[in-house]
Formats: sequence, structure tokens, C-alpha cells
Amino acid sequence: MLEKGKISAFQMGLMIYPLIYATAILFVPTITGKYAGRDAWISPILGSLNGFFTAFIAYQLHKLYPKETIIQYSRHIIGRIPGKLLGFAYLFFFLYLSGFILREYADFIITSFLPKTPLIVVIGGMVLVSALAVHGGVEVLGRAFQLFILAFIIPIPIFVVPLLKDLDPKNMFPIMEHEIMPAILGAAAPQAWFSEVFLISMLFPFLINREKGMKWSMISVFAVMLSLVSINLLTIFLFGKSVSSNTFPVFNAIRYISLGPFFEHLEAGIIAIWVLGVFMKISVFYYALVLGTAQWLHLSDYRPIVVPLGFLATLFSIWEFSNLQEQFEFSGKSFPFYTSFMLTVIPVLLLLIAVIRKRNRQKKEIPKNSAS
Repeated sequence: MLEKGKISAFQMGLMIYPLIYATAILFVPTITGKYAGRDAWISPILGSLNGFFTAFIAYQLHKLYPKETIIQYSRHIIGRIPGKLLGFAYLFFFLYLSGFILREYADFIITSFLPKTPLIVVIGGMVLVSALAVHGGVEVLGRAFQLFILAFIIPIPIFVVPLLKDLDPKNMFPIMEHEIMPAILGAAAPQAWFSEVFLISMLFPFLINREKGMKWSMISVFAVMLSLVSINLLTIFLFGKSVSSNTFPVFNAIRYISLGPFFEHLEAGIIAIWVLGVFMKISVFYYALVLGTAQWLHLSDYRPIVVPLGFLATLFSIWEFSNLQEQFEFSGKSFPFYTSFMLTVIPVLLLLIAVIRKRNRQKKEIPKNSAS
């Protein structure tokens, strides 16, 4: 086996939370607010349904092929050549999304904090740190997430406390003024982020307690849903209908905080937290890319390809978009469709084919047993 490390289902659950939440926290309030307005807080609830469904599909595929990832079991389901092609498509997808996440991170940092820093420096620093974590393997990643997750989760509610006096719950009324359709349209982007939970298919084979994998997957999706609903409510209470006009509403909300001349400019703190979240998210995608590539090429060790694939991810992050506005438009219009297709639709088709083939094999075996 390429990966000898093991993690618990709880550690896997900790890896899922920032996997979905880390970048969604920046873009979801604006994108959902554009379509849903005051009902933007409903959209993550609707979007999370795809997360629960995708986690269920991933676990069912894992039960059929408990020691393999999607790169491996796709060959058993649809044949060697089609499986190889599908595996390559997933590897390209992981590479593309790794570049996508890195560019999100870099554009945000440069726009809000380091305007004179070259793009390659910001991206290269994150790739280097993530490469070190990925090189250590899944066990190192699991322990790192256990160490960092509280530092990612706890400070955000603390930052919200000074804003309580500025929040106006009346901004969320009337609820469903234009019925449910705006909230459904606003859920298109969140459901795509929730579909990223399918990366658990790359982690399931390394669980020491696989029977708890489904439980912690669902708990993590539910936790992300609550977090996104809370963030959307916060921005609605603070900005009202104008939330969609803010590129980074959560970041701008923190900028409102000022408690005397000595307790202000806390946006540096939220940037530090978000950088930590992006590190955790890119590490999971990076690991899936490296492990999947080694499995696809039938290598005996994935560590020699960590740096080359990190270099490729860096190039993709520079090539994919020319500016932040272009990426933002892509996140709201194209990203929901192709991400859901790769991470939800195709796995559903694979599961259906696998179940049908299993039943056909069982039907063929029954007559043979009866004849004997």
C-alpha cells in the first residue's frame, strides 16, 4: 500500500470541516446574497442536502471497495481503459481545484493585505508549507488538523461579540418575500462547496474505525451548514440587502470592530485564521492529487512527486484567472455545475453501475449453486 499511515474517523471529520468551510466563508455570503437577498441564510441549508447525499454515496462506494480510492475502484466498475480515463479526469480536476484554491487565497491576501507582494511569492509560500504536510502523509495531516482546528474555529465567534451592538435582526424580514425560488438559486454555489465532501473517498481506506466514517462525515457536513448559516445571518444583520455588493463581507464586517483607540484593525487576525483554514483545505486537495497520481501510475511511493505536482498547482493558479473579478464570476456561474458533476453526479453513476454489476454476478452464481 502506498500509504501506511492511519487516521481515525474523528480526524477525518476534522479534515472535512475546513475542506468545505475555509473558502466558502469568503464567497458564500456575497454569492448567495446576490440571488437570495435577505433569504441568503436559507441557501446553505438547501445546499447542505447535496453534502449529506454526496457523503452517503461516497460511503456506499467505500463499502463495496473498502481498501481502494475512486482512482482505483473506478477501473473495477467501468473497465480498465474507461477507469483509467476517468481517473485521469479526477486527477486533472484535483489539480485544477488546487490551483483554484491557491488563486483565491493569493488574490484575497494581495487585495486586502499585501498589495505590493508578487503573486508567485504568496502562492509559493503556501505550496511549500502544504508540501511539507503532504510529504508527511495522512497521519501527519490528521494530527495537524487536530492541532489547528480549534485555532480556526474559536476566534471567529469571539470576533463577532464586539459587533453585536451593530447587528439588526430586522434586516432578515420579511422571510421568503419572493417565495423559495431565490433561496434555491442562491443554494447553487453552496451545494457545490458541500459536494467537496466526496474527497473522503480518498481517506476512507486509511481509517482505523471505518464503521464510524459515515457518522463523522455527516456531523462535519452539519457543522459546516450551521457555520455558513451563522455567517450569512451575521452579514445580513450587519449589511442588510447590500451584502451582495461586498466582495468579502465577513472581512469587511471585522473591519467594523473598534473598541477605543487600542482595540481596532482586527482584520489582521481574521486573515491569519483564514490563512490557516486555506492551508488545511489545500493540504487535503494536494494530498488527494499526490496520492491519486501515484495510484494511477502504480508507483511504490508518492513522496517523490509531491514537489513536481506542487509546481504544477502553482502554474495552474497563475494561469486559471487573470484577476479576482473573473474568478468571482466563475465561482458564481460555472463552478457549481462542473464541481457537482465531478463530485456528485459521476459517483452516483459509478455506484449504480457497481450495484447492477454486483446483482448480475449474484444472479449468475445462484443457478450454478442450484445445479451443484
